[in-house]
Amino acid sequence: MRAAANGLLALLDLAPANVSDLAMTQTVVQAPVDIGDRNYWSPDKTQELALQGITLLAPYRSAKKDPTPDRSYWLGRLRRIVETAIGEMAERYHIKRTWARDLWHLCHRLTRKFLSHTLAVWLNAQLGRPLLQLAGLVTD
Repeated sequence: MRAAANGLLALLDLAPANVSDLAMTQTVVQAPVDIGDRNYWSPDKTQELALQGITLLAPYRSAKKDPTPDRSYWLGRLRRIVETAIGEMAERYHIKRTWARDLWHLCHRLTRKFLSHTLAVWLNAQLGRPLLQLAGLVTD
């Protein structure tokens, strides 16, 4: 999943469970500057993307051996917004358990969940509420 800095989901890409995050970088990373989590840390992949004009920022793979912990902390703070949106999809929309018998139905179920999240964020923006506080839409 790819999300904007405000938490609005921008891209959903399906991959088999046995494909690593790093292998998906060519599909997911599209912006001139992108931030990934620790799974995206790879000097080789960073150089490969730099040749294409893309800067991939990711914390060092091991937090204990991190040579620049301040940089990793800063990147983690930025990623927290994205992780909140991904957490909403996992918990509220049960995106991890989207059962479907074929790819067509799976894609359409995921699309409905994605659009529902976008609508909820838009409603929060219209009401002047924090964008990712979706629970308040039902209770307020």
